[in-house]
Amino acid sequence: MRRLFPLTDVTDETAATGGAAGREWSLAELAAAYAYPEPGPERAVPWLRGNMVSTLDGAAQHEGRSQPISCPADMRVFGVLRALADAVVVGAETVRQEGYRPARARAEFAAAREAAGQGPAPAIAVVSASLDLDFSLPLFTSPLVRTLVLTGAGADPERVAAAEKAGARVVVAGEGAGVDPGRAVHALAELGHTRLLTEGGPRLLGQLIAADVLDELCLTVSPMLTAGDAQRIAGGPSVTLPRRFTLSSMLEEDGFLFTRYRRT
Repeated sequence: MRRLFPLTDVTDETAATGGAAGREWSLAELAAAYAYPEPGPERAVPWLRGNMVSTLDGAAQHEGRSQPISCPADMRVFGVLRALADAVVVGAETVRQEGYRPARARAEFAAAREAAGQGPAPAIAVVSASLDLDFSLPLFTSPLVRTLVLTGAGADPERVAAAEKAGARVVVAGEGAGVDPGRAVHALAELGHTRLLTEGGPRLLGQLIAADVLDELCLTVSPMLTAGDAQRIAGGPSVTLPRRFTLSSMLEEDGFLFTRYRRT
């Protein structure tokens, strides 16, 4: 892997030691490259980053899944971003389609997480208005860290009871049946989860963008073309004016670009 941005006066040592393609970065180097902003005096202020992959022609999936357009380096970054987060926010449809499992503890990050006051693994926070979820899955019955379910005050009481019976913690983040994205982010912060990561899907990411609560986007650009009618990385409601983000960093490996944008 090599760094393309920001540029420095000295050639990036990762490229110099490994040739044009650079060498494989260690997990510690990747963690440093993707570190969350240092918390200010108000530690309860959340920082929400998104992590998505897209092909050159804008597809976020191929045949309904993101794995075919990913690569080993993308999965390393995926794992590091999870290891840095307090909680991973994900939409119910993504849980159903991608077969989500609980986040696992990784020995390589144990000391860093303990020093940061984090648990052994991030909590998974599932956003669902209908609670149409399979609560017999390990995500709910046997996570290392209790799974959270974000829903609205008007959610079906029987489904709420089923989620709680399975072991999940239900968090109300909306007045009606649905979830208010801004309220969801702040509800997680009140639980101590300020370093937030969303892995989508596209509908959830679109809702977070429309609500103006996304602080950062880590976007992997895959050197593939798929055509077809696959979803973009974000869908749903549009914003009144396009929001401008600033490029923070860009890495490259095997033609894949690993970009990081922050709100201006």
